[in-house]
Amino acid sequence: MKKGRFVTALLGLTLLTFGIVTGCSNQSSASSSDSNKSSDKITVVFYPSESAKVLTTSRDELKKQIHEATGKQVDIQTTTDYNVAIEAISSGKAQLAFMGADGYIQAHARNKKVLPMMIQSGEKGTKEGASYRSYLMVPKDKADEYKKNGEYSIDKVKGSRISFVSATSTSGFAVPTDEIQKHFKLKNKDDLSEGGKFFSKVLYGTSHPGSAVNLLKGDVDVAAFDDIDLEPFMKVSEGSYDKVGSTFVVKDNAEAPFTDFHGKEVVDISVLPVQNGPLVANTATLSEKDRKAVLERFTSSKVSDNPKLLGKEDAKTATLWKKTTDQTKLIAVDDAWYQPTHELIGK
Repeated sequence: MKKGRFVTALLGLTLLTFGIVTGCSNQSSASSSDSNKSSDKITVVFYPSESAKVLTTSRDELKKQIHEATGKQVDIQTTTDYNVAIEAISSGKAQLAFMGADGYIQAHARNKKVLPMMIQSGEKGTKEGASYRSYLMVPKDKADEYKKNGEYSIDKVKGSRISFVSATSTSGFAVPTDEIQKHFKLKNKDDLSEGGKFFSKVLYGTSHPGSAVNLLKGDVDVAAFDDIDLEPFMKVSEGSYDKVGSTFVVKDNAEAPFTDFHGKEVVDISVLPVQNGPLVANTATLSEKDRKAVLERFTSSKVSDNPKLLGKEDAKTATLWKKTTDQTKLIAVDDAWYQPTHELIGK
């Protein structure tokens, strides 16, 4: 069995069973001093998608909760590039980071002191089902072109123009490219990262909304993005979130960058599971006392019952996490839980 096929199967099995550029050295010596650990300030860095304006209220509430838990000043660092967030947490410039699984593993590979703290649980309040979805999407008016024997297939993505999120995005690059590599039995996954090889053109949206907009503008034929980052802007109008061939429509009240695309429809031709991303700590620059205080606060009802942090599916205000059921909450997690994604990323 090919490694890519084995890893994807392992990831799927784990999610069902348990719930599912250039760099620095592995040890960040400059950031591990006691003076940093005793700092009166905690910096939290966010990915581009979680840096969106629609999440301002939720980010501010996270800031408030961390301040109340630790008594320290909390600074929020938004970004427009995944690598900025990865560098900030791995170097210790940020003590906490809201990340995807791939980004966490990249940061952990640079600095072993970077460790996951917590994730959003599955619907039962446990690690079971603690996952979201990665899609390959096409315009609805072109969707039938991707059918083979009446079923949707990724056969025709070869030679197409495609948009990914970032080369360090789990659901917007690592997972869909692993599926493509497996499907086409490719020896070199690197061929998928730039145009002129497997794809005729490769764009990067730098965020999940950015990748979706590349598709909606017609700049690409296919785009990779996930469900949780697009929820504030798009909804399922036909089918379901976990069904291939479902139709997604841009909401009539979708804010920038979707204001020019209200009512536009896309169809998913591939749906794949992804382990929920963690809230990550650099344990070299965040004291154990502060780490425990944050973990205790965020795994308590003060957060699980807080609609500014865990909003329901129909909430008018976008939130960092989703209250999919009454039992949904944040739960502690460690590096071992991410073994399937470690294997997928190869780190």
